[in-house]
Amino acid sequence: MIRMELKKKIGQMMVIGFDGKTVPENVRELIHEYHIGSIILFGRNIGSPKEVLALTSDLQNEAKKAGYSHPLLICTDQENGVVRRLGEGATMFPGAMSLGAAGKEENAYQIGYASALELKSLGINWNLAPVLDVNNNPENPVIGVRSFGESSEMVSAFGRASMKGMQAAGIATTLKHFPGHGDTNIDSHKDLPTIAHDMERLNQVELKPFKDSIQDGADTIMTAHVYFPAIENEAGRPATISKKVITGLLRGELGFNGVVTTDCLEMNAISQTLGVERGGVEAVKAGVDLIMVSHRYNWQVSTLKEIIRSVETGEIDELIIDEALSRIHELKKKYLSSWNDIPSDLKVPDTVGCKEHEALAYNVYKQSVTLVKNKGILPLSTEKNHRIAVFYPEKNNTMAVEDKRYSSFDLGGVIQEFNPAADVYPFKNDLLAEELDELVQKESQYDTIIVGTLSAFPGSSQVALIEKLYENGCSIVVIGMRSPYDLAYLPDVDAYLNTYEFTCQALKAAVGAVFGKGTVSGKLPVTLPSKVSRST
Repeated sequence: MIRMELKKKIGQMMVIGFDGKTVPENVRELIHEYHIGSIILFGRNIGSPKEVLALTSDLQNEAKKAGYSHPLLICTDQENGVVRRLGEGATMFPGAMSLGAAGKEENAYQIGYASALELKSLGINWNLAPVLDVNNNPENPVIGVRSFGESSEMVSAFGRASMKGMQAAGIATTLKHFPGHGDTNIDSHKDLPTIAHDMERLNQVELKPFKDSIQDGADTIMTAHVYFPAIENEAGRPATISKKVITGLLRGELGFNGVVTTDCLEMNAISQTLGVERGGVEAVKAGVDLIMVSHRYNWQVSTLKEIIRSVETGEIDELIIDEALSRIHELKKKYLSSWNDIPSDLKVPDTVGCKEHEALAYNVYKQSVTLVKNKGILPLSTEKNHRIAVFYPEKNNTMAVEDKRYSSFDLGGVIQEFNPAADVYPFKNDLLAEELDELVQKESQYDTIIVGTLSAFPGSSQVALIEKLYENGCSIVVIGMRSPYDLAYLPDVDAYLNTYEFTCQALKAAVGAVFGKGTVSGKLPVTLPSKVSRST
């Protein structure tokens, strides 16, 4: 029997976040009063590597002063690619779909290992990765390139390799989003998606990567705020709060004995339906161990109090709490057994952002960038008499989970590194008709137009621009900088490459190939929709 006062038991089951790069006083109070067990860091908390190390060390020292038996679990979403939290001074590693396009499981292991080394060096001991969702829906607004691909076999193999790499470097991992968030066209940050497949299909596709990784030693699993009617017969009850999903399927049928965490309960699929506090209670009753409330202090406190009240009234059996704590403590014993890991001098290890990691990342980017088609136009000449213009959107609306610090990029600047004479024309996402025509009129001045796209869709300015340039007979090279499905909405342009992300190194690999200064060898890890009959 775990001998702790009830509020500290519940506190150990909470994952909370906060604003700023230093520890707020209300978080210190929660640590002392409730023994909050886990902290999640977002881009809003991340500064330089030294600032991150100072923040995590301060959090751990506060927990030690509060009398914790084990250090805090400190987590972040370092999926790499489009969803990453470390920025300045840390290595930009390729994300899941880039790894899938490169086609080598060893890359997933090595990138996982190197990423974990950098996280651990900065005091982050738990990564909310890898994503095991099978992205077989081109219209998925929240997974997409966060997935290794559309094949359950590929996602399983690459997910296990990534998990093993991170574990070998000494940090806890998270498989997400159980039972699968790949075949949805709704973002659960905004609403409640439903996946209506029968159990035969779920077992073959959505569940396979989770089953395989559980057998390979999964640490934690994050639930999806998605409704699965084949598993849960109560209409609209998402997996996060479904006992049939968590206790019945995950623990019972799949035999997972590790830690289960919710995704953030502040997402609309929970907060705008039964509410954050009630969501916390229902998640505990379903068999979840960690309750994540990532942003608002008032919701963190009210959720704590609601779960405590539910135990005191008998709605939640305290035995369920003790069983959850036992699993959490086992995880902490495995990865956080010593307070000696807390640095005293705040010296950032040389591992972070090292040349070896930069070289590893760039090598994988070159393997992942995919030349989807080339009608003999590439490589382009860098001679001054070959006139080149670059059109690309200045910014793009990102998925809710993406870090807004990385929502801008500089395709034009990267191209000018290879061809300084290229003219660059950034454009707004929502071009007025006259602005679109003004861009198109520039076409006559150039031999080739390079257009960058970011998750283009029918009716968007990106598609309209390329269509008009194509109608005028312009020679066009398109670089898709996120979604590989962009080509489905484009005319039969002369060349098309995809980078799966707009990180600088990915763009450099692609642009190098455009100008014949390097080779790329990626293969599409997804099938383009059939309407792309115009492609070669």
